[in-house]
Amino acid sequence: MAETLNPRTGIGMTSARTRGRMIERLREQGIKDEMVLAAMGSVPRHLYVDQALASRAYEDTALPIGFGQTISSAYIVARMVELARHGENGHGRELGRVLEIGLGCGYQAAVLGQLAREVVSMERIAALVGKTRVRLRELRVNNVKPKHGDGMHGAKDFAPFDAIVIAAAFGEVPHALLEQLADGGRLVMPLGNATQTLCVMERQGDTYTERMLEGVKFVPLLPGVA
Repeated sequence: MAETLNPRTGIGMTSARTRGRMIERLREQGIKDEMVLAAMGSVPRHLYVDQALASRAYEDTALPIGFGQTISSAYIVARMVELARHGENGHGRELGRVLEIGLGCGYQAAVLGQLAREVVSMERIAALVGKTRVRLRELRVNNVKPKHGDGMHGAKDFAPFDAIVIAAAFGEVPHALLEQLADGGRLVMPLGNATQTLCVMERQGDTYTERMLEGVKFVPLLPGVA
């Protein structure tokens, strides 16, 4: 029996079932944190992309969101959020305030918002901030604070952060962001230019431990605002 289509999104009304299939795929890909999986399952990914792409929202791929930006694949979002919660000992922890660099369409921020008390999300493109702020308001995502600004400088007025998640690649970890980590906090980002690797920096006092994980592909982290 064919699914009834939602006239606003263009995809089946049973998107909860579609999200369920996405969660099973994430488990198969190695995502183990049940709280992260629950957060991924509760956020309607199809409402964070343009209507024309809604039917592809749960495919395991990045999708364009305009302004030369993309929404990361579901796996990459889940992986980065899981790493933000888990240190080398593998134990998840509660997140208070989180900084996201690269608000984009707001999807990853909304997932983080399911697991953190507050998410401050920086975006350098003013038009994208405005569009996403309206979307988050409509979807009643109340603990994400979209901010227009240069992500290279972070959000010092809101620091320290239990986690910083950067959704764009850069050749080195911005020093200003490391200083804004709380003791025990973790920074997760794609590191590199032509070749990128997922990197986790964990702070213990004045010491930073670096872990280099799997290869990834992100748009570059650009300085300044637009």
